[in-house]
Amino acid sequence: MGGLRIGLGYDVHAFAEGRRLVLGGVEIPHPLGLEGHSDADVLTHALMDALLGAMRAGDIGRHFPDTDPVYEGVSSLELLRSVARLMRESGWRLVDADCVLVLEEPRISPHRDAMRAAIAQALGVDVDTVGVKATTTEGLGTTGRGEGVAAQAVVLLERDS
Repeated sequence: MGGLRIGLGYDVHAFAEGRRLVLGGVEIPHPLGLEGHSDADVLTHALMDALLGAMRAGDIGRHFPDTDPVYEGVSSLELLRSVARLMRESGWRLVDADCVLVLEEPRISPHRDAMRAAIAQALGVDVDTVGVKATTTEGLGTTGRGEGVAAQAVVLLERDS
């Protein structure tokens, strides 16, 4: 089974005023954005961590530290492209990615296809390789109180032959 690897990623960011809300590489109309050093795209961050974990290559903090000014305000899709390049150079191929956003609002369904397309393009894979969905916590916890957004991602990588 050395030819297959699973990776799991998780991230959470608090809402903040004066920032754009970017999820899955798509800017979503909302009065609040997410706090972070980059564009704070929590979905893309969780996906990058899943990919890096499956490769046993550390995490996004190791590759793109929030103490480095070069990453301030950077598009997380650009960072995802770098992770995809590392994946290919390391001899791995993405078989499947499944991602979930955890938030009360805004509604994600109108933006889901655009998110899948943006992520797939950044990864250089077919859009059918990327799943995106959303759920709520029905008012419970940090996301339920509307304090921020969380995301989880799981990926399956296969060793290139």
